Amino acid sequence: MMKIAILGAMPEEITPLLEILKVYEKHDYANNSYYTANYKNHELILAYSKIGKVNSTLSACVMIEKFKAEALLFTGVAGAFNPSLKIGDLLCATKLCQYDLDITAFGHPLGFVPGNEIFIKTDERLNSLALEVAKELGIKLHTGIIATGDEFICDEAKKEKIRSIFKADACEMEGASVALVCEALKVPCFILRAMSDEAGEKAEFDFDEFVVNSAKISANFVLKMCEKL
Repeated sequence: MMKIAILGAMPEEITPLLEILKVYEKHDYANNSYYTANYKNHELILAYSKIGKVNSTLSACVMIEKFKAEALLFTGVAGAFNPSLKIGDLLCATKLCQYDLDITAFGHPLGFVPGNEIFIKTDERLNSLALEVAKELGIKLHTGIIATGDEFICDEAKKEKIRSIFKADACEMEGASVALVCEALKVPCFILRAMSDEAGEKAEFDFDEFVVNSAKISANFVLKMCEKL
């Protein structure tokens, strides 16, 4: 039996999970709600992190430090940077960076601050498990680099700049901060994103339409992973 944290950025990203689980307890703490439930001999801790790096950092810390999570699975949506990624595709992050972490004025590369690496790696075992689950479900799972920042990207020039510097395949607003917390606290981390838009000029129009369906796909996927852990 493991204690597994499942984190999504928005209510839409954990609602499908709660609907499947049906029976759960709600815990209000640190201006957020956390849900605990039993599933396939595991204890799950679920929450939506709220949007952005600070909120997701706080939520991940609470799940690990207060609720004693032994692994963390992040499920949600992202904007596609890689032209081979289309809306609805699933991407598993092998590593993540913070594209808006900027002390380049001091001669450092974008995304770097002393004491941190530019890229934070996710857990190889969980990533391998995800590839097995994808094969069983008949789903193509892409792997690649995710860039995280406190901005919803819907600008082609910003998209191209971030992609060129970090070789990023997708962008979102929580993954790198969650991965950084997990690395520091030595908890295995998995980041799954379903592409909800293409992070270009019409991203804000695509997002609302696809977020609910993408979240359902991701939610089903991480529960299948829990069954195998």
